[in-house]
Amino acid sequence: MRLTRFTDLALRVLMLLAAQPEGERCTTRGIAEAVNAPYAHVAKAVSRLQHLGLVGTRRGRGGGLALTSQGRDASVGHAVRALEGDGEVVDCDGTDPCPLRPACRLRGELRRAQEAFYAALDPVTVRDLVAEPAGRVLLGLPGRG
Repeated sequence: MRLTRFTDLALRVLMLLAAQPEGERCTTRGIAEAVNAPYAHVAKAVSRLQHLGLVGTRRGRGGGLALTSQGRDASVGHAVRALEGDGEVVDCDGTDPCPLRPACRLRGELRRAQEAFYAALDPVTVRDLVAEPAGRVLLGLPGRG
C-alpha cells in the first residue's frame, strides 16, 4: 500500500501541529518551509484537514493553524481513510479495462489487504505520532512557526 503524496503531506502537517506547545499556532507558510513542500500543496492539505475538523484556522494578528481537540486524538487510520478516499488499490476499470475482472479474485484480496493496512493504523492517534523523540525533532525544524 502506498499513500498519495497529498496524504503524506497532510499527516506531516498534523504531526507538526500536534508537536506545538498548547496555545501556539503555526502558519501555512511556516509549515511549508518546515516540511520542505510547496506552499500551495500545504494550503490544500490544510484546507482538507480543516474540512475534516482536524485543524482549526484563525485569520489576522495572532492567527494561524492549530489542531482541534478532535485532531489531536484522531485515529491515524481514520484520517488516512478520509484523505485517501474510497479508491481501490488497482484500477480495474481504467483506460484499458481488465478482461479478467468478471472472474478475478485479486481485487477482493487487495481490498482486504488495504483494509488491514488501515486497521493497523486505527489504534494510533495523532498524539502518538509526536511522542518523544519525534516531538522534539518536529519542534526543531526550520520555519515551523
